[in-house]
Amino acid sequence: MNDGAHPRRWLVLGLCCSALFVVSMDNTVLNVALPGIRRDLHASVEQLQWVVDAYVLVLASFLMLAGAVADRVGRRRLLRVGLALFTAGSALCSVASDLHWLVAFRMLQAVGGAMLNPVAMSILTVTFTDPGERARAIGWWGAVAGVSMTAGPVVGGALVEAAGWRAVFLVNLPVGIAAWLLTGRWVPESRAAVPRRLDPAGQILVVVLLASTTYALIDFTALGSTEAAVLGCAAVAVSALGALLVVESRRAEPLVELSLFRSRPFVGANITAVCAFAALYGFLFTTTIYLQVQQGLSALQAGLALVPMAAMGLVCAPVSGRMLAARGAMAPLLVSGTTMTASGLLLAVGNAEASVVERCVAFVLFGIGFGFVNAPVTHTAVSGLPHARAGVAAAFAATSRQVGSMLGVAITGTAVANGSLTTAWSIVALFCATSLAAGLIGSAHSSHKTRFRRPGLGLHTRVRHSMVGGRIAVDVSEDIDEGAG
Repeated sequence: MNDGAHPRRWLVLGLCCSALFVVSMDNTVLNVALPGIRRDLHASVEQLQWVVDAYVLVLASFLMLAGAVADRVGRRRLLRVGLALFTAGSALCSVASDLHWLVAFRMLQAVGGAMLNPVAMSILTVTFTDPGERARAIGWWGAVAGVSMTAGPVVGGALVEAAGWRAVFLVNLPVGIAAWLLTGRWVPESRAAVPRRLDPAGQILVVVLLASTTYALIDFTALGSTEAAVLGCAAVAVSALGALLVVESRRAEPLVELSLFRSRPFVGANITAVCAFAALYGFLFTTTIYLQVQQGLSALQAGLALVPMAAMGLVCAPVSGRMLAARGAMAPLLVSGTTMTASGLLLAVGNAEASVVERCVAFVLFGIGFGFVNAPVTHTAVSGLPHARAGVAAAFAATSRQVGSMLGVAITGTAVANGSLTTAWSIVALFCATSLAAGLIGSAHSSHKTRFRRPGLGLHTRVRHSMVGGRIAVDVSEDIDEGAG
């Protein structure tokens, strides 16, 4: 036993996992409720896209900021603020009278949700001081994330069938309230000894970039490709990206640390994360519309139809971790990309005429692929970097997942709005194939140096990492910057 460990650390783990559970499940549990929302609130497909993407957009925009703020004001304090906002947003969503209010309340939910995931992970890091126990705690954390996301459609189907679509928001209330009360009682307060500086300019540019990109993609179908609003948003997105690159390259402690992109494994892992989660959310959005609108299934029946995907995701996630430890990142990434791509192609070829058996096979393949992707992505993102950059890299990988979720709904939803499920599933397959290619390139055999500047210290961190099949050996050295001072 570690005598210096927090006496109630496993209770702290349970509380942090409860916060993760409601945030991770919120979007996947919502998918099967979309047809009911569309019917009751007289929404178009484009408006349904905003119900999902408004939440993910805010979540992606503020994940990295939330970690920096928590380091300054206190992690427990910000976790409780996040739980309060998320719970209040859920309550308001359950009584929303029209689509516009529902989208607004979803954004409030997401502001709270952005405070939960990175902050809870930081709390676990400082609470579990023993490396072995910390590894087990993070393992449970990953398992809860997998369970919540893959079980969401099944839970959502049961809730909608029993009490209507508003129940998918009401279910968050008892969990959120209990977690808020118990967190104040049992979770220790902590702050960073030297917190990172805040970067308001970078934060504003990130929000503008993501919001304008999402608006342009979602409204492309509704307004037309030549519509001034769409073209204007595209121009704003390009300008925001350019400004972000300039601003962040000049800051001592930027929100988006551009030097991380010198690491090929980091870049490959984040492209893989974006594409894999774009495929997941595009798959869920398209499949929900297909099962309930075209096939006429109830919400519960649609949720049960997705059980094969959920079950395989739960089974394969721990297998992926063991494969990663034994054979490196390339093997699970190969399994993931191949099976997810096959699933998308099978659905695209079968389209609305696919038999129940064909659909089940496609869902099983997708569940296998998604179950294998998370562990190697996180491992590859942080393994080729110095330890001081690991937290930033993990936060960026989490943000990449949310960006992918947002893009998946925006792009596949455009095809669904045009009435082409074949195109939507083909887009899912393309995302999967891109995820496979990026993962294999990022984890392929390589040996090179990557140099990271440590601003204000006159030091450079030089990293040489060699990678064979996803196994990364890192050699870190520091040298004086001759131009410093």
